[in-house]
Amino acid sequence: MRCAAYCTATAFDIPRLLNYLRTNYGATRLREVIHIKIPVMEQLETEENAESKGADVFFFPYGAVVCWGLRDDQERRLLQEIREYEQQHLEVIEDDMFSYIYGEQAKIEDDEITLPDKDILTKLAFSHGLAQSVKLGAFEQTIQKTIHLTRELPEFLARQGSIRLSRNDIRRMMGRLFIDRSSINLHQELLDTPEFFWEHSDLEPYYAQVAHYLDRERRVSVLNQRLVILQELFDMLAAELNHQHSSRLEWTIIWLIVIEVVLHLVTMATDII
Repeated sequence: MRCAAYCTATAFDIPRLLNYLRTNYGATRLREVIHIKIPVMEQLETEENAESKGADVFFFPYGAVVCWGLRDDQERRLLQEIREYEQQHLEVIEDDMFSYIYGEQAKIEDDEITLPDKDILTKLAFSHGLAQSVKLGAFEQTIQKTIHLTRELPEFLARQGSIRLSRNDIRRMMGRLFIDRSSINLHQELLDTPEFFWEHSDLEPYYAQVAHYLDRERRVSVLNQRLVILQELFDMLAAELNHQHSSRLEWTIIWLIVIEVVLHLVTMATDII
């Protein structure tokens, strides 16, 4: 069976989304996460597996969705259906695909998740790790794009001694860096262990397995290093902007002195005549 995680937006408008899903799917809320059950008829060969099954879908407030048991086309339709409840839709949707089965012991290996039971909270515990991973992927994508757009600035500064950009261009670039950096800093707590496990500590090992398998700690460390690079770029642009401002002031003072000297010379010449 198929399990898919998506990060489609910066966040969801949770009150409106919850109201819509309650009306159309009978949604329930599990702390900050919305859960819906979608009836799915599996057309399989054996009578045992030909029974009607329910697909579980979890919606996380930070723009992530985790689907258990839906087909690819059903997932795409659902994501399109909820798009109006997104805040800042991502240009490139971050996703991650797995298969899952039921077994005696919970584990994840070779992109296959083994669930020890069919309890909704068990799936939610795994889903927290999957949702955080695609959200982290969206952060990584944002930083990589920003670094790519600004990668030539340090080299240009090293060669030329200054950045040949107008004050408006520098301000716009600083604004972009500030928005990207602040957006990630403000949401980095999403990458910590969710509060859900304060009440369900017995389920935390499932979440920990996903976090370990998807290498969350190393990726967060790399993310923080890239945030430092963004901060350095921001500081460099701020210094260049101050330098341009100081240079303009110096030239303004020089021209004022020149004008004053010229006027003084003109006055002296007039008095002599």
